[in-house]
Amino acid sequence: MEKGKISSLQMAFMMYPTIVATAIIGVPSITAKYAKTDLWLSPIFAALIGYLTVYIAYKLHQLFPKQTVIQFTEKIIGRIPGKIFGFLLLFFYIQNTGLIVRGYAEFVVGSFLVRTPISVIMTSMVLLCAFIVRGGIEVLGRAAELFVPVFIFPLCILILLLIPDLEFKNIFPVLANGIMPPIKGSIVPGGWFSEFFLIIFLLPFLADMKNGMKSGMKSVFAVMMTLIVVNLTVLFVLGATTSSKLYPLMNVSRYISVADFFEHVESAAMAVWIVGAFVKISVFYYASALGTAQWLNLSDYRPVVWPIGILIVIFSLWSLPNSVDVSRNDINVFPLQSILMQTIIPLLLLVIAVVRKRNRKGAETSRMD
Repeated sequence: MEKGKISSLQMAFMMYPTIVATAIIGVPSITAKYAKTDLWLSPIFAALIGYLTVYIAYKLHQLFPKQTVIQFTEKIIGRIPGKIFGFLLLFFYIQNTGLIVRGYAEFVVGSFLVRTPISVIMTSMVLLCAFIVRGGIEVLGRAAELFVPVFIFPLCILILLLIPDLEFKNIFPVLANGIMPPIKGSIVPGGWFSEFFLIIFLLPFLADMKNGMKSGMKSVFAVMMTLIVVNLTVLFVLGATTSSKLYPLMNVSRYISVADFFEHVESAAMAVWIVGAFVKISVFYYASALGTAQWLNLSDYRPVVWPIGILIVIFSLWSLPNSVDVSRNDINVFPLQSILMQTIIPLLLLVIAVVRKRNRKGAETSRMD
């Protein structure tokens, strides 16, 4: 099925932009709606879901070392229920990949290429990702290793250039309405953090398995710190108006002006978005293709790459009519759906698997006695 191997570091590089790429664009305004000036605290609470999800995925992998969730679910809850859950999970991933592509295209068309048909933007990205996915997990791992520095560098430069425009007083008052607003604000980014469950499709191919959990946890921490810094930067620049902006990071990038010469660096924000979106879509695409092949009991996942790509484009075109509905879906539907499919149900699977394993051990012990 997949003969390639990746390192735990490459897995971390794959997961970091998979979460951050879309989160840095929308999370500041979404968390500000609930947490106001405490929006920087929300990623801390949201990261708890990420840590839990990585722990669940790794423990499931330890119980079924060379299998993904599509394969071992049938062993935990039976063949038919396992097939049903596998189908629902794959549908979720394929549909979600389409929505990610749609969000990416809405951002590019709405902010930059206003006269370009959105279908062209979406199809070209899916086509590019399809070639990477067909190349296998090693190609995907190396691409992530190459692009993550390209993703991080413009983001760091963007934040450094904004230092003269930062109003640190915007952070006050801290916890004026208690701890609940930041917790409520953490639900939506918690949906993004639950995407760390995707490592269940990567863990079977790690060359250094003992570092799998550590790399996953480090990646969660890196994502959390990035979102805290981005949220604080946006808060310090935009203040109370943060919640009214659709793409706050784009808005703050327009404040940059160095000696009246170095201005209009929105292209740097777009570069961050495109590079990160490319890695994110590729990881989701790979998990969808690999999982579909395993669900169909195929010997190779590559024959399903192009059909899955067509489905992704269809979902991206037909799922939601415009950017307002994309944003509404990100706030109202995606978080609960994501946490349910990638954290809560896998936790139940882990509990069932552990209980059954203990029951088997107990039965074997009593038989020996």
